[in-house]
Amino acid sequence: MRRFLVVGESILDVIAEPGAAPRELPGGSPANVAAGLARLGNDVGLWTHLGDDPAGDLLREHLTGSGVELLAPVAGTTSRALARLRPDGSAHYDFTVDWPRWPGGPAPEEAAEHLHTGSIAALMAPGGDDVARLPRDRAATTTISYDPNIRPSLVGDAAGCRLRVEAIAAGSDVVKASDEDLAWLYPEMPALGAARHLLALGPALVCVTLGAEGALAVTGTTRVTVPPEAVTVVDTVGAGDAFMSGLLDALGERGLLGAAARPRLRTMTGDQVRAVLSHAALVAGLTVARAGAAPPTRAELFSQR
Repeated sequence: MRRFLVVGESILDVIAEPGAAPRELPGGSPANVAAGLARLGNDVGLWTHLGDDPAGDLLREHLTGSGVELLAPVAGTTSRALARLRPDGSAHYDFTVDWPRWPGGPAPEEAAEHLHTGSIAALMAPGGDDVARLPRDRAATTTISYDPNIRPSLVGDAAGCRLRVEAIAAGSDVVKASDEDLAWLYPEMPALGAARHLLALGPALVCVTLGAEGALAVTGTTRVTVPPEAVTVVDTVGAGDAFMSGLLDALGERGLLGAAARPRLRTMTGDQVRAVLSHAALVAGLTVARAGAAPPTRAELFSQR
């Protein structure tokens, strides 16, 4: 069983749809990735912030019920996001987020083969400084993945955010971003050009989700695109996070994660890249076909193969 350490925020998503009562669902990009990985049968520890309140209770029940081991202390108030759904199922978010700095930073997890982080936790003060150091601190023992998952209302000016994103990406082995992330970070570049720019900073693999156009990936030797899964979209909440968990699951299945596997990760063939992208797209497709960030179990995934 592969051991993953995920570091980042857990958020209660309040989903608002026209003509319907708001729904409260578990969310937060890193927490969604942790839940997705655990539901796919992986051993996952999550360092996050959960408050001592009903929202925190709901998130704890969801995460532990998905098989995630919670590693961080409980204190303060749980973060929230109001997600307003558009007619096409996409969501606009308004956040009330707290990301504190804990004494000593995220708990050490020596057994983890892979560390994933990103989103608000990597960019938001005061705890973001601890998270931003993780790729440098853990690279000797783990592979690292990063999803910037930009929330413009929370990260300040684009120039400063871009510098921080690039510094974390440079220390990561796998970077996944959405085309919307890249358009905000690099408005003068197409998605492929921005992906290649990030790749040149040091990662072995950069993947970009393209919404209804599927996904693309670049390595030092290949470029691959895959279409999206043909599903009826209920909403896109958690779609990118499900893709991330599917991507990491597929890389882990192929023995491409962990510090010792780094040379193999850097020499992936085009067929290997296509296989992991297709796996990730299937996980994301099953997630958008139902409400909220509800990634599939491994049994559900294999029933679709």
